[in-house]
Amino acid sequence: MKRCLLVLALLVAPPLHAATYVARVTQVVDGDTLWVRPVHGGAPVEIRLLDLDAPESCQLWGPQAHDALRSRVRNENVTVHSRAIDDYGRQLARIEWRGQDVGRWMVRHGYAWSMTFRGRAGPYAALEAQARSERKGLWSEPAPLEPRRFRQQHGRCR
Repeated sequence: MKRCLLVLALLVAPPLHAATYVARVTQVVDGDTLWVRPVHGGAPVEIRLLDLDAPESCQLWGPQAHDALRSRVRNENVTVHSRAIDDYGRQLARIEWRGQDVGRWMVRHGYAWSMTFRGRAGPYAALEAQARSERKGLWSEPAPLEPRRFRQQHGRCR
């Protein structure tokens, strides 16, 4: 009976990594990675923005993506909607600033690609298509190289 209750409790309990909290952005690493400090205390947390991939910092449009994210959220309070932990120990999260989805803004203004999932379009695909058609940001280049392919060819910048 105890074992059955334990299994049931584990099945209905929310995942430990899924959380929503308010935090202050303390550092922007690149166009899709930042550090926050929860406003109600706790250790700094490294965040990787969900559903997008920004150019590497040493890649064409990488510095612009970094600067765009930095100017938008650094030293600002944001709402973090954490969903998982990646292989590097970063929280995978959606960030809201003043009620706006920051990832959505990054893709819409041509600072990042919308992620694809097993060949399916990600949630920002329509925004990426709009930025492409308007030749915004990295889409002003004739053939921007996806960060995933850049890392395969050149490795990480850091």
